[in-house]
Amino acid sequence: MTVLSVNVNKIALLRNSRGRNYPDVLAFVRRLLALGVKGITVHPRPDERHVTRQDVVDITELLKDYPRVEFNIEGYPSEEFLAMVERVRPAQCTLVPDAPDQLTSDHGWDVPTHATELREILQRLRQAGVRSSLFLDPVPGLVDAALEVGADRIELYTESYAEAFGTDRQDAVLADYAATAARARELGIGLNAGHDLDLNNLATFLRIPGIEEVSIGHALVVESLEQGMDAVVRQYLAITGE
Repeated sequence: MTVLSVNVNKIALLRNSRGRNYPDVLAFVRRLLALGVKGITVHPRPDERHVTRQDVVDITELLKDYPRVEFNIEGYPSEEFLAMVERVRPAQCTLVPDAPDQLTSDHGWDVPTHATELREILQRLRQAGVRSSLFLDPVPGLVDAALEVGADRIELYTESYAEAFGTDRQDAVLADYAATAARARELGIGLNAGHDLDLNNLATFLRIPGIEEVSIGHALVVESLEQGMDAVVRQYLAITGE
């Protein structure tokens, strides 16, 4: 079984575009949980263009009534971000190497280059009782580096797989992910995945054993516009085996 963690950023983005609480992010979180979703993800950015710091606090409070649901907060580890994570203490914090004005995540960590700072940050998360995950490209050697700096898990950045899906490059690209996942299993480090996974490509990706969690937001919202949220979420849960 793989945990489906739904990223609610795009719901917050729609709300922010109108200047009032519609759509209500918390109402959608409750709806997702009622459908059987076991994970909620947010990626608050410095400009709060979608999920805000207040959303993080509000979702944290809501999830106190759902002890079996994991809250995953993604973001670049600025001091402000880390202080927020230490304050609310989610189940997991996924660190991404995004610039403040970046539209969306587009690469994983160069762990050896940032080893010193990552080691200190991951120690802070450990002291706060928060499981850590590092956003990584599908390169087996980076898993060794992630373990060396103290990461609990890695999250495979899956955009290159999504781009190759359905083309003659699919098998070769998927092999890179499989090799990276195999190295993670060998080293005993947890394994997540996310970015541009959708109803069409997820099942094939999950042929790779050991994927503990997938984070999906943009595609799920778009598919929900086409098919309805309840139907889409049920399809994802069937694919992930929940």
